[in-house]
Formats: sequence, C-alpha cells, structure tokens
Amino acid sequence: MSTAFTRSLHALGADRFRFSAATLAIAALLLGAWGTWAAVAQVSLFEVTNNARLEVDRAIYPVEAPIAGKVISVWLTMDREVKPGDALFEIEADSEQLQLQEERARLSTVTPEIRGLYDQIDAEQNALNAESKQYDATIEEARAEMRAAESPAQFASEDEKRLQSLYSQGLIAEREYSRGRFDTKQKRTGVEKLQLSIGRLETERQTKASERRTRIEKLRADVTHLQGQMSTSKKTIDRLAYEVTRRTIRANVAGKLGEVAQLRTGAYVTQGQRLGAIVPVGRLAIVAEFPPAAAIGRIRAGQLAEMRLQGYPWAQFGTIHAKVATVASEIRNGTVRVDLEVSAAPHSAIPMQHGLPGSIEVQVEKITPAALVMRNAGRMLTEPRSDVAATP
Repeated sequence: MSTAFTRSLHALGADRFRFSAATLAIAALLLGAWGTWAAVAQVSLFEVTNNARLEVDRAIYPVEAPIAGKVISVWLTMDREVKPGDALFEIEADSEQLQLQEERARLSTVTPEIRGLYDQIDAEQNALNAESKQYDATIEEARAEMRAAESPAQFASEDEKRLQSLYSQGLIAEREYSRGRFDTKQKRTGVEKLQLSIGRLETERQTKASERRTRIEKLRADVTHLQGQMSTSKKTIDRLAYEVTRRTIRANVAGKLGEVAQLRTGAYVTQGQRLGAIVPVGRLAIVAEFPPAAAIGRIRAGQLAEMRLQGYPWAQFGTIHAKVATVASEIRNGTVRVDLEVSAAPHSAIPMQHGLPGSIEVQVEKITPAALVMRNAGRMLTEPRSDVAATP
C-alpha cells in the first residue's frame, strides 16, 4: 500500500511541475507579445468636435429688405435656382411712382421754355445787329453832311474877316458887313447842328444797344435758371427711379435659395430685415470649431479627418472623408476655426448640401501604446490634486 501511494505522489509531483512550466511559458510568451505590441504598434489619436457643418467655399449672400414697406409681390421659394437679376420680392412704391411722373411732366415743360428763350435771344441779337448797322449808316450820312457844310462855313468865316477889314477901313457899308456876319453865323450853326445830331445818334445807338444787351443777358439768366431746374429735375428723376428700382429686390449672384422667410403679399417688412439667403454655386467644404486645447499645436494642415452628419446614420450612409486645409491662428468665441477640404465621393449616399451639421474627428498623430501609457501617467502625475488639504 505504502509503495503504491508513494508512486502516486511521485506521479502527481511530476505532472504539477510540467503544468507550472507550461503556464509560465505561455504567460511569458503573452507578456512578450504584449510588450512588443506596446513598443512597436501604432495607434491613432483623434480630436473630435460636434460643432461642424458643411458650407460652400464661397460667401453666402443674405437677402435683406433695403427699406421698410409693404410687400406686394413675392418670389421667394426654398431651393429655387436664381440668376443675377432675378426678382425675389417687391415692396410698394406708389408714392415714388407718382413723384416720378410729376417730375417727368415738369421736365417736359422746361425744354420748350428754354427753346423759346433761345429764340428770343436770337431775335434780340439780330435786332441789335440791324439797329447797329442802321445807326452806322445814319451817323455816316450825318458826318458826310457835316463835312459838306464845314467848307462853306470855313469860307464864310474867312469872308467875314475880309469884310471886317473893309468895314474898318470904311470901304463897305455896315449893312453889307452885317449880312456877311449873319451868313457866317448861320453856316456855323448848321455845322454845329450836324455835330449835335451825330452825338445824339451815337448816344441813342449806345442806349438802345445797352437795352438790347440787358434784355439778352436777362434772357440768358432765365435760360441758366431753367437749365438749373432741368438739371435738378433730372437728378430728382434719377433718384426716384433708383428708389423705385430698390423696391424690387433682385438676386445679385447665381445660386440656390437655401434660406427663405415666411413672407406673404401684404406683409410689412422693416429695413435690414433678413428674408433669405442665396447659396452660390461652389465646392463644399467643412467648417469645424475646436476647443483651443484640442486645436492649437495639434491640428495641422494635411491631416485626415472623417465627418458624420446628424440625421444620417453613418452605418447606413457612411462618413465624409476630408483633409485639414487651414487652422485659424486666433481664438474667437472660445473656439478655434478649422477648415477642411472634402474628398471626392461620387457614389456617396449622403445628400451633399450646404448647411448640414455633424461631428468630425481629425487624426492628429500616431503613437505606440507604451508611449501613450507613459504620456497619460506623466499627465496624471503632473496635474495638481484638488483633494490635498491646505497646509495651515
């Protein structure tokens, strides 16, 4: 009995040693494999944000009411394709239309009035020229008569001197001397009358010419005044026409109406009220907002990313592949903006359109598990502990 029991104990001891050696070998093999994986394998680290959206890479053009007023026509329809110049809605412009008609009617009467004044100026100028020629002829005729009368007067003056000499010598009678003096005086008076007539004609010509020129200047002043009124009316017409045009709001770019307000005919809009937005034709991009700690120094251009859209389960529709394009260098509203380029996906089931929100994860680096463990351990050791009691 004792011999058999001793053999059993020896057999059991041998089996236990073999089991322990195999266990240790397997454990060492697993530990070595894990160590090799921890030191050699690469795992990807991601930064994730739920604040991401698809946007067109061109500016969105808002549709706003330029002035306050009542809406009389509406062509705002969601997803409507528009071209530059297409009407979107119209605001009432009855008052401006009436003022525009009044100014045009006023302007239509000014032009004939100016034409009439120019005709009067031409008539006055022609009359001035005719009178000037007539006075020139009359004055020249009077001067010719004066020249013709000056010779007899000069001869009579010399004859008077001769008669005076004869009379002083007693050679002629006083009657004959008096007759000679009278004849000389009469001829000198005729010359003086002709001189006075010429002076009167010169004065009369200047007076009438001055009156004509004064009337011409007044007519020209009236023309200038009317031209000023006409210029003012034209500017007023242009302004009113612009005001009327402003009340028909048109698309300024080609694109699609991606946002419209509930607007009906007869509604009153205020100045600057946003009534819609035009999404221009362009490539789609992703705009994401990351916390500063996640973005600064970690997210860089060229890094790969994936976006999951809200309302489109990624298991059914898939994800959108992207690549980081730019990273903002400053913090705004507590976040850092990151722009990403969308990779082409021609067979994607996702309806790619502007404004779709979602979440995005950016692959920021690859690291070994061992380095990751050591980094986290170091971070835990260096972080201040909040449960340490304050030293008294």
